[in-house]
Amino acid sequence: MDYKKTLNLPKTGFPMKANLAGREPNQLEAWETMGLYDRIRQSSQGRPAFVLHDGPPYANGHIHIGTAMNKILKDIILRSRQMAGFNAAYVPGWDCHGLPIEHNVDKELGSRKKEMTQAQVRRKCRAYAEKFIDIQRDEFKRLGVMGEWDNPYLTMNYRYEAIIARELFKFALDGSLFRSKKPIHWCCSCKTALAEAEIEYHDESSPSVYVKFALKDDPADIDELLAGREVSVVIWTTTPWTLPANLAVALHPDFEYAAVETGDGQVLILARELVDDCMKIFGIADYGIVADLKAQDLENKRCRHPFYDRDSLIILGDHVTLEAGTGCVHTAPGHGREDYDVGLQYGLDAYSPVNDNGVFTDEVERYAGQFVFKANDDIIQTLTDKGVLLARDDISHSYPHCWRCKRPVIFRATPQWFISMENTGLRKKSLQAIDQVQWIPHWGRERIYGMIENRPDWCVSRQRAWGAPITVFICEKCDTVHMDEAAMNHVFDQFAAHGADVWFEKEASELLPEGTVCKHCGGSSFARETDILDVWFDSGVSHAAVLEDRDYLRWPADLYLEGSDQHRGWFHSALLTAVGTRGQAPYRAVLTHGFVVDAAGKKMSKSIGNVVAPKTVINRYGAEILRMWVSASDYRDDVRISDNILKQLSDAYRRIRNTSRFLLGNLNDFSPESDSVPVDQMLEIDRFALHTLQALVERALKAYDAYEFHVIYHRLYNYCTVDLSSFYLDILKDRLYTSPAASTARRSAQTAMYAILDAIARVMAPIMPFTAEEIWKHMPAVSGRAESIHLVTFPKPDSGLKDDELATRWETLISVRAEVTKALEKARAEKVIGHSLDSAVTVGLSDDLFAVLSPFQEDLRSILIVSRAAMTAGEIPGAYAGQETEGVWVKVEPAGGEKCQRCWVYDDSVGKIADHPTICSRCSGALAQMGDLDASA
Repeated sequence: MDYKKTLNLPKTGFPMKANLAGREPNQLEAWETMGLYDRIRQSSQGRPAFVLHDGPPYANGHIHIGTAMNKILKDIILRSRQMAGFNAAYVPGWDCHGLPIEHNVDKELGSRKKEMTQAQVRRKCRAYAEKFIDIQRDEFKRLGVMGEWDNPYLTMNYRYEAIIARELFKFALDGSLFRSKKPIHWCCSCKTALAEAEIEYHDESSPSVYVKFALKDDPADIDELLAGREVSVVIWTTTPWTLPANLAVALHPDFEYAAVETGDGQVLILARELVDDCMKIFGIADYGIVADLKAQDLENKRCRHPFYDRDSLIILGDHVTLEAGTGCVHTAPGHGREDYDVGLQYGLDAYSPVNDNGVFTDEVERYAGQFVFKANDDIIQTLTDKGVLLARDDISHSYPHCWRCKRPVIFRATPQWFISMENTGLRKKSLQAIDQVQWIPHWGRERIYGMIENRPDWCVSRQRAWGAPITVFICEKCDTVHMDEAAMNHVFDQFAAHGADVWFEKEASELLPEGTVCKHCGGSSFARETDILDVWFDSGVSHAAVLEDRDYLRWPADLYLEGSDQHRGWFHSALLTAVGTRGQAPYRAVLTHGFVVDAAGKKMSKSIGNVVAPKTVINRYGAEILRMWVSASDYRDDVRISDNILKQLSDAYRRIRNTSRFLLGNLNDFSPESDSVPVDQMLEIDRFALHTLQALVERALKAYDAYEFHVIYHRLYNYCTVDLSSFYLDILKDRLYTSPAASTARRSAQTAMYAILDAIARVMAPIMPFTAEEIWKHMPAVSGRAESIHLVTFPKPDSGLKDDELATRWETLISVRAEVTKALEKARAEKVIGHSLDSAVTVGLSDDLFAVLSPFQEDLRSILIVSRAAMTAGEIPGAYAGQETEGVWVKVEPAGGEKCQRCWVYDDSVGKIADHPTICSRCSGALAQMGDLDASA
């Protein structure tokens, strides 16, 4: 008889080899064909909403690994909220305006751009953005990200552009929007103003100079001891190119200053605390303090500019520090934010003789036509020639750069549009709103709070072509801004119908309601502003253009989720635009993730060659492995990725998949509806398995709620490999394979296995949607089962399946079993046995352990997976002693007897059964039972 045919060996169509890269596209197509996303929305009607608002990626280029991580995180959250019983719609979006797109279009157009109108250039930019939206949409879908891909939000959609204009009008109507000439970050390469969010800092080498500003007023008026002396105030600067714009020297009102006489008779004024350090820098050994001075005695005195025939006023300012320099600060109000602020108090002009290219204008004597940074050397030479340079050096310091072209920027005063942080209390209100938001991790609160607390007014104007226009009208008669609700509504309607291009195609009179007159002078002729808006305003008002504009969403959002750089970007602009117009933050919670780095923790860089492209990973491993990588990482810190990490995850995936396949294979003849065994009739080990399953489900659901996906991944992996494969399923094999197919013993195991598989498939579904769906398709049929696992909810922990007393016994047994396993491994290494079934084991136990475990005596052989097993109280002399668990002794011997050809257990009954001389009595009884069942059938 071929006894193998009498065994219940696993059978399943679920393949061992995943072939994710090949199989996933077919699954995506199937989901699209069945309209899965729409079906989920329909089935979710009436559920409480959960709104994760998508921060728009930029429509320029292919997605990178960081973008992939971001989108996968969002998808995991939305799928998990959906399965937790919420209606979690996902509206993806794209940021479509801005300089990078315009730059690339400029390259494509070349010299042809000069012959095109601004509206024509804008249409080219729109087409460019549309191309990459299509590319990125496909790339996001390939990741398994589910959403409203046919109806995303685009910042260049006509209605969205209309809402941008309306939101800006609101700031204008309440007096927050104003035009002023004040210094802002200016990129000479991109030829546009930049906001704080568009600045990044890198180390830069700059010339450091100490310069004498000769006192013009009579020094005796400051102190009699200075009468008749040649006195100079000494400044220090790392931007010599700003000296042509110098109008003042600032001192701190509370610092003590000193007049220091040098050996050659000149007198230098600087902060008293810095005298000795500065003299070393100047190389002056012979000096002495002539007089101690108060800053107030120097205020409003005049110095001579070091190389121009004009005055430099001595002023007081709290921004002066003693950290470096001389305590006397060169002040050019047109080239520094603090210089500008203090200059306003003294009526100084924001003088900035630099054009859009960063070149000195014709009014700058000696240096006209020079690029400002290149002029440094000539200016220093002039200082030397004039005899006013005391010292120079090159220093490395953190310097602002444009985050697009990566080049150093300058501070330059130009007429720009600003949103005030103070006029309507925007700063104070925003700081209050921050404390109403949950920041995850908590340090996000401190980061954005500090940024809002210290930020200047928001410069919202840009001098480019591609963007939403600043929809402001200016009376040509009195030069005042005209803004009212009628104008706002008229512009909104035109933008909604035709897009923002009409602003550049029509005259101001066509953009305003008929009969509009200036409220100040009664004039009827208006000009329209030609600057465009900061793109951060575009994306910042997405809460209005998306959350409020779609009736199935809700304002504010439950969650914003982006990288940690967005505290100065989207989180920041969204907060200001919402608080400024609605009085509260647009989000209830903000979740931040780190950046993707290589295995060594280094930033991804094409020049280094350590970039990992999502497409490369997907083609080799499949999107499922990329999703596992996201879930396995504690994404709140920087996340490492490498081929080795991906290989390890691929191995982990294989173990989870093989565990699922084993469960499916052993459920091939099981019907949950007709074959399930009531819990109170199940074998104890099966009930223990259901108990441990509840812990997995509880922990997973709690981790999903806390967005701790790495906890779920590790717990699921350990559950599959340790709790199931290495323990429960390993013990079950004998019972599953050798028991009669329909016996209570086998059905008990199958009942537990079905519950386990159903639960782990649902738990893994948000993270591993492809594999979970594949498992779902191969599970035993149940009437009314949903067509997709993504249409069902999470498993619910069942307190009725928890049995702490039972669990305590089994956990004790597991610890003893671990010692038996070590003893078997030692015996195998010493060639005492081969397979564990070749052994007979005697386990000696301390009195306490024996009292707990003696009820397991009858099942001990199958639990230990040996041929013979006995349990005894007390130490076994010469036996293996437990290493982790005290009071355990294990004696391992060859089993003896004959090996059953059906179950492979050595048993004394083998050879004693006439009809079946090569099998044991247990297997003979099973065959008889099977025969009885067949006969009755």
